[in-house]
Amino acid sequence: MADLTVRNASANDAEAIARIYNQGIEDRVATLETVPRTADERRQWLAVHSGRYPVLVAASAGGQVVGWASLNQFNPRPAYDNVADFSVYVAREARGSGVGTLLLSALEERARQIGFHKLVLAAFPTNSAGMRLYTQRGFQVVGTYREQGLLDGRWVDVILMEKILR
Repeated sequence: MADLTVRNASANDAEAIARIYNQGIEDRVATLETVPRTADERRQWLAVHSGRYPVLVAASAGGQVVGWASLNQFNPRPAYDNVADFSVYVAREARGSGVGTLLLSALEERARQIGFHKLVLAAFPTNSAGMRLYTQRGFQVVGTYREQGLLDGRWVDVILMEKILR
């Protein structure tokens, strides 16, 4: 983890972001998404994810992107302007090496700088690495959506978590 840097994502990172996201889709541990994303789609996604909703990447000294994280709009209603949803995805080959912690720490700091009051997320309770990361970073479970999505013919629960940024 010492040779990793966290920086703002650019359009040049779209291929790596798509590859890592698609691993999350394939592994069925982090998203109810089932359709793989293309680099072009991720490039378009990056174009609207800036300013208040940045995307960060963790890159090795050689420049290889091994993870990404984003702040996402929680709800378009003005009353929710100070709450952000977030995503963190780590490449298979880098899982368990601290990349998720590095990215989430940087994302929390960026959220504070932007002025967000709270971060929220929805996670699979079966994603033990993700649940461990979120708990270690001080996120608390506030509810469960039972049978929230149908994935591979099986109903999947989703845990809701939050953290007030201080």
